[in-house]
Amino acid sequence: MTTSRPDLRPFRIDIPQSQLDDLATRLATTRWPQELPGVGWSRGVPTGYLREVADYWRTDYDWRAQEAVLNQYPQHLITIDGQNLHHLHVRSPEPDATPLILLHGWPGSVVDFLNVIGPLSDPRSHGGDPADAFHLVIPSLPGFGFSTPLAGPGMNAARIAGILAALMTQLGYDRYGVHGYDMGAWVAPKVGQQDPERVIGIHLTAMVTLPVGADGEMDNLSEAEQQRWQRMQNSNDGYFQCNSKRPQTVGYALNDSPAGQLAWIVETFKEHTAPAEGLPEDSIDRDRFLTDVSIYWLTGTASSAAQIYYEEISQGGADWGDSQQDRALSQLGTVPTGVLVSGNDNAIRPWAERDHNIVHWTELGQGGHFLAMEAPGLLVDDIQVFFRKLGLDLKRFKGRRLLA
Repeated sequence: MTTSRPDLRPFRIDIPQSQLDDLATRLATTRWPQELPGVGWSRGVPTGYLREVADYWRTDYDWRAQEAVLNQYPQHLITIDGQNLHHLHVRSPEPDATPLILLHGWPGSVVDFLNVIGPLSDPRSHGGDPADAFHLVIPSLPGFGFSTPLAGPGMNAARIAGILAALMTQLGYDRYGVHGYDMGAWVAPKVGQQDPERVIGIHLTAMVTLPVGADGEMDNLSEAEQQRWQRMQNSNDGYFQCNSKRPQTVGYALNDSPAGQLAWIVETFKEHTAPAEGLPEDSIDRDRFLTDVSIYWLTGTASSAAQIYYEEISQGGADWGDSQQDRALSQLGTVPTGVLVSGNDNAIRPWAERDHNIVHWTELGQGGHFLAMEAPGLLVDDIQVFFRKLGLDLKRFKGRRLLA
C-alpha cells in the first residue's frame, strides 16, 4: 500500500484554534476603505458586498465542517526535488480504474474538485459506467495551500510538471492521465512533454492560447474565436500584472488582512463565473469559495502561490506570451489532448492545435471558468468521454502498479 512507503507522510488538516480566533478578530477590526458612490463593480469589489461576505465568514462560516469534509479523503505529504507536495489520493473501488491527476489553478486549491471526486472515482455509485472510473491524485500546486514552503526560485510550470511525474512514479502508476484548468491547464501539457511514454491523455479547461506572430494566424478565425481574442485583450489583468511582476510586495497586504485576501480572490470569482452579471454565490456555493479563501489565509500562501506567474512571465524562462513562432512550434505536444471550452473561456482552436495534439474539442456554450465547482456534471461527462475516445488499449494499463 502506498501509505506504507517511507517517503509518503500521512497528512491531516488540523488548523489550530488560535489561528481561527485570530482570523475572526482581524475580520471584526477591519479598516474599511471609502468608496465612490454609484460605481458598482466597475472599480473593484464594492464595500457593501465585501463587508457582508466578510461578516458571514466571521460569524456563520464553519471552517471545522469544511476541514472535516477534506479530511474524509486520504492525504499525504511527500518531498520531491526539495519541494513539499501535498496531495489527495483517492483510489477507486474499481481495480482497473485509470489513474488521473487533477490540477487546480489560481486562486484555487484541491477544494475545487470536491464535487467531482465521487463521480470520477466511483461512477457505479453515481449511475455511471464503472469502466469510466479513475484513481484520483489531486495535488496542491507547489506554493499553494499545504504544498509549502516553496523550495525556492525556479519553480515554474516545467519544474512542477517534473515533480508531478515523479509523484506518479512514487505512487506506483506507470500510465496515467492529466486534467488541469487555468494554471493547471498550463502545467498539464508540460507533464505530457516530460513524460510522454506514460501520460495517456491530457484534458484541459480554461486553457490559455496565444498568438505567436506567425503569418496568417489571425486569418480564418471564426466569429466566436475573434470575440474570444478581443475579450482576452480587454480583460481586467490587474491580478495578473501584480502576480507576475511583484508577487512579494502584494503578498504583504494579503498576508496581513483577511478582508484584503477575500477581496483579491472574490473579484476573480466574480469576473470568471457565469452568468457575468451574477455574484459568485450564484454559481458556486459561498461556503465552497470561502474554503478556498480560508486555505490561502490559514496557510499564508498569497505570495508563494503567485510566484508561478513571476516564474512564467517576468523571469523569462518560459514560453507564456513568447512571440517567437519557432519556439511555439518546438513545444508541440504529442500526447492526445482534449479541450472543454466553457461559455466563459477564451481558447482558440487553431492556436491550440498549433501547440497540442488535439483529438477532442467540446464547445459547451455555457458555464464559467471554474467548471469543477460550477458545473461538475458537465466536466465529469467530458473527461469520461475524452478518455473513452482515446482508442488506446487501456486494459493493459489501468491501475497497474510499478511498486507493491
